[in-house]
Amino acid sequence: MIYTLTLNPALDYFVKVENYQSGQVNRASQEKLLAGGKGLNVSTVLHHLGTETMALGFLAGYTGAIVSALLKQSGVPQDFILLPQGNTRINIKLHAKEETEINGIGAKIDENSMQELYEKLDIIQENDYFVLAGSIPDSIPDSIYCDIMQRYQEKNIKFVVDSSGDVLKKTLAYHPFLIKPNHHELGELFGVKLHRPAEVIKYAQKLQEWGALNILVSMAEKGAVLICENGEVYQQRAFKGEVINSAGAGDSMLAGFLTAYSKTGNLAQSLNLGIASGSASAFSETLATKEQIFYYYKKFAQSDAKA
Repeated sequence: MIYTLTLNPALDYFVKVENYQSGQVNRASQEKLLAGGKGLNVSTVLHHLGTETMALGFLAGYTGAIVSALLKQSGVPQDFILLPQGNTRINIKLHAKEETEINGIGAKIDENSMQELYEKLDIIQENDYFVLAGSIPDSIPDSIYCDIMQRYQEKNIKFVVDSSGDVLKKTLAYHPFLIKPNHHELGELFGVKLHRPAEVIKYAQKLQEWGALNILVSMAEKGAVLICENGEVYQQRAFKGEVINSAGAGDSMLAGFLTAYSKTGNLAQSLNLGIASGSASAFSETLATKEQIFYYYKKFAQSDAKA
């Protein structure tokens, strides 16, 4: 089973505006509402791929009810805690000449709800995968990912962390099975800008020295790099195509990787399915379907992706 945790999910409002002008009244040409948040995106694509998953986290108010209904409509398994006050945030995804995002704040997580979360997490078993993804709300300590990993470290859960900055860095002491920064986030940890795979490999290997077992670094149109616990290094190109929606592409990559690895343990195959999943979502208006993902996956030549 692959569990995901989204502490601050969202109702994502995607709006397309032709000839957008700042400071003026603009008319939308397209709009849609989707359940959002990194963990939710991972669980959604896992579900599309037929991989057993459960989305955990917090929802609140009428916007939270819409998020839950959208997940139910899509068939994504969920077990959220309903917060007593506030509303799940709304994130605006503006598609004009450039993609612009405005992310909301979200509801306050109270102590009783946090205790309820820990009670739910007690069901996670040895060798289950647990994805800790996204930002941490201001209402709880930014050590929450570390607190969870410390609490369950004896259960041999395969923790996967998809975060950034100090939140990500602090989790490395607990030896997560996999972390998935993008190349910008990796560079920010070291105060550098990374452009080439060789540079990414160099700095990703430093994260292994700090405690991460495996590191998957997404590089947008340049593909991805995988640094493995056994010292092997893989890299794979991305597919060329029109990027319609970059939101969720990295989450889709993670879902594809975990789907393949949890079933086969084959690192190269896992990287390939990850690239295919990320590309398929980037080239789609919504998170990619299984058919879209395997359309790209089948395009990979039967060659070793090892660098």
